[in-house]
Amino acid sequence: MEKVRVTVRSLDAITSAGLTTCLDSLPDVIVTDGEADVVIAGFDRLSAAAVTLLRTAAADVRRPIVLVVNEIREAELLPAVECRVVSILPRAAAGDDRLAKAVRTAATGGAELPPNLLGQLVGHAEKLHNEVLAAHGLTASGLSPREVDVLRLMADGLDTNEIAKNLSYSERTVKNIIYTITSRLRLRNRPHAVAYAMRAGII
Repeated sequence: MEKVRVTVRSLDAITSAGLTTCLDSLPDVIVTDGEADVVIAGFDRLSAAAVTLLRTAAADVRRPIVLVVNEIREAELLPAVECRVVSILPRAAAGDDRLAKAVRTAATGGAELPPNLLGQLVGHAEKLHNEVLAAHGLTASGLSPREVDVLRLMADGLDTNEIAKNLSYSERTVKNIIYTITSRLRLRNRPHAVAYAMRAGII
């Protein structure tokens, strides 16, 4: 069986050493400071410094993160998931089979959150949709239905004039919609906007 390469991140040397010892005991895991398949991040709590470290690890390693933490509050769930966290374990579980299972699950593209935390995360998502997105006429992608319509027609190869006729908009309106999409999402041009929409599963 191919070994899963794991790198450890923490704010203190004692936690790092403890997690490394636990991981070294797993037969199908190799701890590395280089290229990794999974990141294990360990903290007492998800402080501002811990979230900063998570964001750095997510940007640098670009791999799923298994979070080992003593306590996590409901408001901290969404920031954690945004930092590529796919599993959350209590520190007491670091020495048992749950850590091994979480590492293997993360390495194969899976995610595993405790039912109570998953329920809280779903609640956060619903609140975000109801209070922020829906209130402003946006979809879960952050795009309005008419922005999605314009992107679909752009993907079909239609130019500004053809999109305007198809949607019964003025050309100026279509140009404004495209400008708004590219500016808000920091996209370079129309092809980049279409590529983004396709990768995100919007169209």
